[in-house]
Amino acid sequence: MRQIKYETIVNAVAKLCIDSCHKLPEDVLLALKEAQRRESNPRAARIIEKLIENANLASSEMIPICQDTGLSIVFVEKGSEVFIEPPKDNPSATIDDAINAGVELGYKEGLLRKSVVSEPLNKRENTKTNTPAIIHHFVTSGDRLKLSVMTKGGGCENKSQFKMFNPTEDKAVIVNWIKDVVIEAGANACPPFVIGVGIGGDFEQCCLISKKALLRKLDDSNSDSFYAEMEKEILSLINASSLGAQGLGGDTTALAVKIETAPCHIASLPVAVNIECHAHRHKEIVL
Repeated sequence: MRQIKYETIVNAVAKLCIDSCHKLPEDVLLALKEAQRRESNPRAARIIEKLIENANLASSEMIPICQDTGLSIVFVEKGSEVFIEPPKDNPSATIDDAINAGVELGYKEGLLRKSVVSEPLNKRENTKTNTPAIIHHFVTSGDRLKLSVMTKGGGCENKSQFKMFNPTEDKAVIVNWIKDVVIEAGANACPPFVIGVGIGGDFEQCCLISKKALLRKLDDSNSDSFYAEMEKEILSLINASSLGAQGLGGDTTALAVKIETAPCHIASLPVAVNIECHAHRHKEIVL
């Protein structure tokens, strides 16, 4: 059994929050540079150039990439041999407590905008800590703890959609629905996008894997050749729309499409589309 101190998790999450809001992942930056290089529309090329310049300034000057510093979404992969050692003054504290303490610390020290309300419909009072985070737990073998933090903006999240198809539905119908969801998002979700797609599972798992798909590297492909080709097909259709960077026209509406699948009921075919803007902010650490 390997022990990891509560404080180690707090500090790690705080750093992940700060870094994700200021430093665009290298694969995303490279994808933007490649999009600019290939862009045939001069206006779109200039827009993408500005997105790259913004990302570089954010990193060098430690200014958030976007004013919306996002909802903190944390994916936890905890090895079965890992034990979280709680602080002496709070022996009942859990890993979720440590993650939320880390989010609060990171958003305070990083001077990041707090965007969480404590209740969704009535008073909508800001918690002023950007907590609670959205935390997803996965148990793995071994003695490692992997934490992946995504700081997800509200504009792109608002354009994400879910639909339950009939299990007899044709692949082309699903592909076109995914494409239409992305195009309908338009400028409001700040293209060029990264698109996470979940197919299968049930209502909640489908949405979850569509978001988890966004953690994949942009230059990889689904390990199943059928879904790898489907990723390429959807990306091609989205970019053929000419919606373009910031919705002002161009060759690149999306940088990547990532599909994740799960087994599902014989009577079901759930599909979820999770849209991410060009500021695709996420960081991870293995403790």
